[in-house]
Amino acid sequence: MAKQLELFDDFTLTSPEEHHTAPRDAGVSPVSGRSVKPGIPTMSAAEVPNVVHPRSGADKFLTRLAVYYANELELPRLADRVSVTWNRRMRTAAGRAFFQTDQIELNPKLQDLPEENRDREIFGTFLHELAHLVSCIRAEGRRIQPHGAEWKQACRDLGIPDEDRCHNLDFGTRKMKRRYTYECLSCGSVVERVRKIKRAVACYDCCCIHNGGDYDDRFRLVENVIA
Repeated sequence: MAKQLELFDDFTLTSPEEHHTAPRDAGVSPVSGRSVKPGIPTMSAAEVPNVVHPRSGADKFLTRLAVYYANELELPRLADRVSVTWNRRMRTAAGRAFFQTDQIELNPKLQDLPEENRDREIFGTFLHELAHLVSCIRAEGRRIQPHGAEWKQACRDLGIPDEDRCHNLDFGTRKMKRRYTYECLSCGSVVERVRKIKRAVACYDCCCIHNGGDYDDRFRLVENVIA
């Protein structure tokens, strides 16, 4: 990612050895298009490797970066509530967003990826999930698709215009045949399971967007069996 992020004066970039505060000339924010003052610290994708992320719990750096983006996009509610954490219990998903709490969770296995793409994947996953929160708040209760036009616009605003719908990352999980698939007929999302689900399960994204995160039978997953 070649794009730079302009960060406010009180934003600290924690590196293994020191804080990065590279001065810059006055310019235009890549997020809002507004002018920014000289001397604002900057960070490019190349500097992401200097950031130390925790293996679990709150990530202060990414949380403050999320707050910055929310303010740049003039979303004060998101800026007040957003948080980013690392969840050791996540298995194959790279990240997920919780609309009811404006929380982003990331999989610590992202930190174990090969060095040449590790930081790109961490930063890209963070922005991918932040785009979900941005699009949801902008929708103001309107029904939108989880990876529809609103999400794609949020991705463009966050500097990832070519973002894919899903992250296909190999986390080295156990190879077990998944004989059952469940599909949401509303958004088309598909979930594969090793074992049959014996209770009513609905699409999480659709329930969050259209019913405040509570179970909604309209989005109940339909079962298909893989032969």
